This record gives sequence, C-alpha cells and structure tokens, in this order.
Amino acid sequence: MNMDALIESLSRDVPPVSRHSVRSRLILGIAVGGAITVALIVMGLGIRPDLYLAMRGWSFWMKWAYTLSLGICAIVATARLARPDATLPGWLWLLALPVTGLAIVGAVEMAYAPPADWMAMWLGHSWRICPAIVFLLSLPIFVGLLWSFRHFAPTRLRAAGATAGLAAGAWAAMLYCLHCPEVSAIFVLTWYTLGIALSSLVGALLGPRLLRW
Repeated sequence: MNMDALIESLSRDVPPVSRHSVRSRLILGIAVGGAITVALIVMGLGIRPDLYLAMRGWSFWMKWAYTLSLGICAIVATARLARPDATLPGWLWLLALPVTGLAIVGAVEMAYAPPADWMAMWLGHSWRICPAIVFLLSLPIFVGLLWSFRHFAPTRLRAAGATAGLAAGAWAAMLYCLHCPEVSAIFVLTWYTLGIALSSLVGALLGPRLLRW
C-alpha cells in the first residue's frame, strides 16, 4: 500500500470534530476542577464572613482582575499548545501586563502609606501559607485539565504542562479570593504570584510524563 492509499484508508469514516472541541473540553475540565476547589474552600477554609462588603471595595476586584487576566491568557495558550502542530504563542508576553499593572498599583499604595506600614502591607497576615494554599487549591483544576488533555495530541509537552499549571494556579487564586482577607496589592503580587508560579513549575515538570500520548 502506498502512502496516499494509507492516508486515505486511515481518514475514511472519521467523524468530523467541532472547531470548538478543544476550548469546550478545557472549559469543562476547569469547571469540574473549579467546583472541587470551591468545595474545598467552603468546607476547609470557609468563605470570608464579610464577602458582601468586600465585593463593594476596590481590593477584592483588584485581586479578581489580576488572577482572571492571568487565567484567561494561560488557558488560551494551553488551548493552542493542545494541538500537535502548536508553537508558543507570540502574544504570551501579554502575561507581563497584569503583573506590571499590579506592581504599579502596589507602588502607588506604598507611596501613600507610611514607611512603617510597608512590611505589614507586604507580609499581611498569611504570607507563610498563602502560596501553599493557592498551589494546593490548583491541584483539582490541574487534574481537570489533565483529563481534558486525554483527548488532545500535544507535542510540546513541557510548555503545555507549564501553561496548564499556570491556568490552574491563576483560577485557583481567583477562587481563593472568596476566603482571603488580604487587601494589599504588593501582597497579592508577591504571594499569590508565587503560588501560581509554583503551580506552573510543577506543570512544566510533570507535563512530559502526564501529557504524553
């Protein structure tokens, strides 16, 4: 059998795949993992009692805007890397924009605060555990993304694992806002980002092993 005949025989009777199938499956993986993460927050950490009042303030939406923007960029990059002919998207540098924006907000906050308060703004009340909590909360979402990848054919496994871990960490950090009472931009920039980066690092390390097909 020549190559053309082989390709024709392999492609015969193959059902069409929706152009949105990758995106839909990734969203489903995040949704299922995110539901588990929310359950862990509610049962293990608890929703902050002043959530309604917090949602009327600037700091809550600052944290959501930062983590949401990272999560959207990461999941779009993950969807691209889920394909066998994928390359790293050239717009990935856009991830630096929310980081830079939050750094500017943090600098402005500190400029208007007495220097004696800077350390308290940076460390808050939970700096020791915040990165670890964000990382642990990202695990159900990361598992959901791994389930999604069972139907994909990635070739850049380490990069795909890193972006999947980044997406899991960012979405977990966004959900963690339901519990976290910290309000300082410099706290979020340091300790939230550290937890998200840890999730991305673990994804990069596990990607070649777990995303292989």
